Amino acid sequence: MTESKHITAEEIKDVQGRPARVTIDVLAQSLGLTKGTVSKALNDYADVSEKTRKRVQLEARRLGYQPLSHAQAIRTGRVRALGLVLSIDAHDASRPFLADFLDGVSRYASAEGWTLTIATANSDSELLTTMIRLIDDRKADGFILPRTLHEDPRVALLTRSEVPFVLYGRCAGCENYAWFDVLGEDAIHRAVLRLADQGHRRIGFLNASHKFEFARLRETGFLEGMSNAGLAVDRNLIVTGCHTSSDGARAAADLLAQPCPPTALICATDMVALGAYEAARHLGLEIGRDLSVIGYDGIPEGQYAHPTLTTFNADSRDAGERLARLLIEQIRGKSAHELQETSCATLIARQSDGPPRLTSDELATYLKQTP
Repeated sequence: MTESKHITAEEIKDVQGRPARVTIDVLAQSLGLTKGTVSKALNDYADVSEKTRKRVQLEARRLGYQPLSHAQAIRTGRVRALGLVLSIDAHDASRPFLADFLDGVSRYASAEGWTLTIATANSDSELLTTMIRLIDDRKADGFILPRTLHEDPRVALLTRSEVPFVLYGRCAGCENYAWFDVLGEDAIHRAVLRLADQGHRRIGFLNASHKFEFARLRETGFLEGMSNAGLAVDRNLIVTGCHTSSDGARAAADLLAQPCPPTALICATDMVALGAYEAARHLGLEIGRDLSVIGYDGIPEGQYAHPTLTTFNADSRDAGERLARLLIEQIRGKSAHELQETSCATLIARQSDGPPRLTSDELATYLKQTP
């Protein structure tokens, strides 16, 4: 322990009286700690208590201390950076949630003295190549993996490379991985029960591709909801592979053309739900009365649709913060299987669902008469 001297940023000058870079010696003097203890706290050594580490980090931020990244990497083998590779050819690459998600990751990382390294890729193969390059160039200490696949090659790559990672979502065999997920299956289950309580008996489900684990989980939620509501499941009313509004429009039109059409649709995403709106309008149906629609995501477009879209909202900023925390804790040495968390989506009840004005048979008759 050294003598503590509370220092202000304005007091730190060079020999000519100009503002100087805050050194680890200055930081140690201000805290009344040894240089070694401060260094260990800044570099996440396990033999420094969490209380001391937080105290050092707070003082470092107050004084504006910035470590020399190359020297720090040599000492610890870490660059204190989280990696995130985004596939820009994905159907939802520009989704509104992305800004909030990145803000959550960046805020938490910055508060812990870490940075976020973001890269993009045009295809699945390029995505893996980009991750390999970031690993080889030591641009990140670990990775956040969004939009988890049922069998995810990113997981296999990082496991082989012994690089820490955290999943945004679950995947096959994820029991020993770190992950955070919003319980989409619970939301879809609740959507079924909501529609059943309103009097719907024929409910369709427009789902995403089964290559995504969230789609498999949401279908499970749909089936369990139908069972709990005492409703028969018609597999002809379940469509997979819907991701865009165009997909939603085509799938909804196909379901409504069946001999016993659904009076309500649950959609795995809001974009698909808005596509179903277009199909309904084309057929002269009034959303919320002739056809109920419930989405999932909580994108801004839903509140401006006519009628406004009933949906389930997942807090993207909170998800980003949680994933950053889980990954940093894993990099610091916590076991991945101890870093598994979930949250629930929040229902936003609007105007796109309600008691059916027509039965399935009556709806079929009406649609046959539609030119």
